[in-house]
Amino acid sequence: MRNLLLIFSILFLTACNAGQNPSAPESDSNAGSNEAPAPDLAAQPVSAASERSTTDGPAGSAEPNARSPEEDRSPESDYAPAFEQQTRAPMPAESDSWQVETVAEGLEHPWALDFLPDGGMLVTERPGRLRLVGADGEISTPIDGVPEVDNRKQGGLLDVALAPDFESSRMIFLSFSEPHEDGTTNTAVARARLSDDADALEDVTVIFSQYPSVESTGHYGSRIVFQDKNTIWVTLGDRQGDPVRKNAQDPTNLIGTVARIRTDGSVPDDNPFAGHEDNAPEIWSYGHRNIQAADVHPETGELWTIEHGPRGGDELNQPEAGKNYGWPTISYGIEYRGGAVYEGKTSQEGMEQPVYYWDPVIAPSGMTFYTGDAFPEWQNDLFVGGLRTARVSRLVLEDGRVAAEEWLDIGHRVRDVVQGPDGFLYLVTDEPNGLVMRIVPAKD
Repeated sequence: MRNLLLIFSILFLTACNAGQNPSAPESDSNAGSNEAPAPDLAAQPVSAASERSTTDGPAGSAEPNARSPEEDRSPESDYAPAFEQQTRAPMPAESDSWQVETVAEGLEHPWALDFLPDGGMLVTERPGRLRLVGADGEISTPIDGVPEVDNRKQGGLLDVALAPDFESSRMIFLSFSEPHEDGTTNTAVARARLSDDADALEDVTVIFSQYPSVESTGHYGSRIVFQDKNTIWVTLGDRQGDPVRKNAQDPTNLIGTVARIRTDGSVPDDNPFAGHEDNAPEIWSYGHRNIQAADVHPETGELWTIEHGPRGGDELNQPEAGKNYGWPTISYGIEYRGGAVYEGKTSQEGMEQPVYYWDPVIAPSGMTFYTGDAFPEWQNDLFVGGLRTARVSRLVLEDGRVAAEEWLDIGHRVRDVVQGPDGFLYLVTDEPNGLVMRIVPAKD
């Protein structure tokens, strides 16, 4: 009897430890510390996906030696995808061997980077600092003139983007959490000129402010993506939690939207709601949760975005003008505290399906389409940073769908992914001692 009780106790504790914590924090931004990161693989070359695994395939597969998905954890929800490979796509048949190098260290929660013409980088730190990181990894003192930010919780200095004509204009754009005297905040975008000696911002002008401004310190978005030299998309969050997140279904405001504006802050005449009597003219698309990754497809010019979802519902979308992407009415995830999001629906007429979703979440932040020469097998593939997974996810797209997914284990919380002028992939890590890293071809 005593042995039976001992066996029962062991089985019970094992089941408890395997379960999900219903009080786990939100997947995005500063969350994920409750999960141990992957081991630091910075010095280890990694073989191509085709050399790593060709297993017997996913459950129910009739194809011998089918490629299995990388993800083998139990899903957070029991929702069924709307179409094949909307989630858990198989590993790609081909890849390139790679390894990770550290370029710079000692940054405090770096959030974004963009490259200067000389190969140096502008890097934002969430507490409110902008720094120049040289190609040799040397980190400058903070650049003067950065707008005041509210750096509580998920807020702070966020994205940085150089204007396409930077070499002649020296114009840059910054997104940040904008503070107000009444305690509310919103996502804002400022335009400024980087001084000739790169130690100060000049002529700083706030060209965009999300409305309404609310009492929240979460879900700001935000990425800045150039459509052309005069037009930008700005991705925005739902500002986290009830009741404010319900505004993502109300196109009269900018909560949970992608905005499209000119670089002077004015609204393009061909925006879907430009001239509308009620709807916000800045809106490009709405019904989003918290978009922290965005890029333009190198062949089609289409905007692609990735947003933090609820538990088991991170999403890849290709937002089209005027369309509704469903949050929080539909979602493939559940609440982080447990239970369905409202009615637990995954589809509804008039609302768009995600191209892809992750269950469990990866906590995505930062993405880029690869167009370099250093990795021939990766041409036009999408690379996505993972905060919770401490990985970069490679997505192979075919005909607007995800055909395959590969995981690149980094060992650090990846906040941004950018292709460098040398054809390598550069990363920043969201940590108190944050790093600039790069993915390079594996050395023989």
